[in-house]
Amino acid sequence: MRALDDELTDLAGHYRRFAEVEAAGVSPRYAELAAAVAGDADVLGFLGMLPAPKRQANLLLGALTFLHGGPPADGAELREWVVGDADRLRATMLARATQTNEAARCAALLPVLSTLPGPLALVEVGASAGLCLYPDRYGYAYPTGRVGDAGSAVQLRCTVTGDGPVPTRVPQVAARAGIDLDPLDPADPDDVAWLQALIWPGMEERRDRLAAAAAIAAREPAEVVRGDLVEQLPALVARMPAGATVVVFHTAVLAYLDAAAREAFVETVSGLPVRWLSQEGVPVLAGVRDRLPEPPAAEESRFLLALDGEPLAYTAPHGGRIDWLPAAAALRR
Repeated sequence: MRALDDELTDLAGHYRRFAEVEAAGVSPRYAELAAAVAGDADVLGFLGMLPAPKRQANLLLGALTFLHGGPPADGAELREWVVGDADRLRATMLARATQTNEAARCAALLPVLSTLPGPLALVEVGASAGLCLYPDRYGYAYPTGRVGDAGSAVQLRCTVTGDGPVPTRVPQVAARAGIDLDPLDPADPDDVAWLQALIWPGMEERRDRLAAAAAIAAREPAEVVRGDLVEQLPALVARMPAGATVVVFHTAVLAYLDAAAREAFVETVSGLPVRWLSQEGVPVLAGVRDRLPEPPAAEESRFLLALDGEPLAYTAPHGGRIDWLPAAAALRR
């Protein structure tokens, strides 16, 4: 009984941190709902009966939004939906995963990709529907000017601080492929609806962008292999075209792996003839975090962008901002 109580206490702490750090200032509705979950014994009890990887705030709130066509109005409605629709909610949370696929994250990837010798072969681990595999199909607005496809339906704006690489072009992409435990189909309306449900209230501009990016991906489907990222990566890299610079990249993926799987991935990708571009929460990759010039804030909510394990910038979790670190100056041409 004590072990269960400890689990529920930890779970409440997860939702409280989500409310106070991740959602605060970004999505007030989700901050309010997550705080309500943290104080609701019945909702915590429902979550406690799920496997540990299925208890995340993003998954619960996304599943409720998916099933009801929108998020709960408040904590009372959330509790009503959880208690009154537990079987359907449980089935959805077990079948689905937090596969947020935000094309705007490409705005932080592009400056680094533009410094690598082309053509590029892009391999994304945790690819979801593969919307980040199309950086060459989007348009971008940086403080230094516009770059990319001015006619694209996906136009990304990015605020930049610090001295880092300034993209003047989009890369030539010779191949694009991904790996995911449960790939989503950008041409499948139900899969796109799930991705829409994962968008937080207060971020409505992301909905139109997701639909536009999904349409691009549906017109030019990338190969997304179903399976474990460590097991599938070497073979997929080996199939990339000769003469291309293979770039293995990922955003907000490794946090869902346990420590042993993360170490196995780092060992695997480090041993392959690839460039490794990571964009993860600051605590996720200890080897990257420990190379920061200064210790990060205790409750750092930004992501950390790194190339081959060298931290280059802090970035916004859903795109739109890059804060370059001193090491990034070496990438300028």
